[in-house]
Amino acid sequence: MQTGPLLGSGRTADVFAIDDAWVLRRYRDGGDASAEADVMSYVFGQGYPAPRVGPTVGGDLIVERLFGPTMVEALQQGVITPEEAGAVLAGLLRRLHALPARVSADPTDRVLHLDLHPENVMLTPEGPVVIDWANAEEGSPALDWGISALILAEVAVGPRAEAPMARTILVSLLSEVDHAIDLERALAIRVANPTLSQVEKQRLDEAVALVWAMS
Repeated sequence: MQTGPLLGSGRTADVFAIDDAWVLRRYRDGGDASAEADVMSYVFGQGYPAPRVGPTVGGDLIVERLFGPTMVEALQQGVITPEEAGAVLAGLLRRLHALPARVSADPTDRVLHLDLHPENVMLTPEGPVVIDWANAEEGSPALDWGISALILAEVAVGPRAEAPMARTILVSLLSEVDHAIDLERALAIRVANPTLSQVEKQRLDEAVALVWAMS
């Protein structure tokens, strides 16, 4: 499919403009996005703030074009404070976990994003919208909270300039948790993540310790 300019790139996919209403998300490894499209269509249909989904074309995902900064950009611009960012992330997790599972027959299972962090939230004029559902699964909400907390902690213990900001966001996020979080499984998932470098994986134990210290 013919596309316009590159709008953004993540660890596994690129996003290209189609027109003012739609963008195309393409996995760089040629992977099929149909499973991601199914999850996004489901949560969107349930009223959750995810992009509207168009058809998949040759494995590529066509989604609604969103306008506004990512949460990271808004933090850098001073549009939102780290404390507010943590509260927004917590609210998005709670809203997602209020939805019934799409596939699982277990009444305790919920849709899990499993990559919900400031780079995957866009602050549109209509409110925050969650993007990048490639890791979505169904299971216990405790795992989703654990993944989000661990990703923030990885930044907080790392060398990036955003480390102090990530620590404050983490404190805010954890202040909203009213149940146990599954850090053990979250750690296993992050260790197995092929997009993380060895240096990043070496900081995971320190990141887990930080989350435990703040919980």
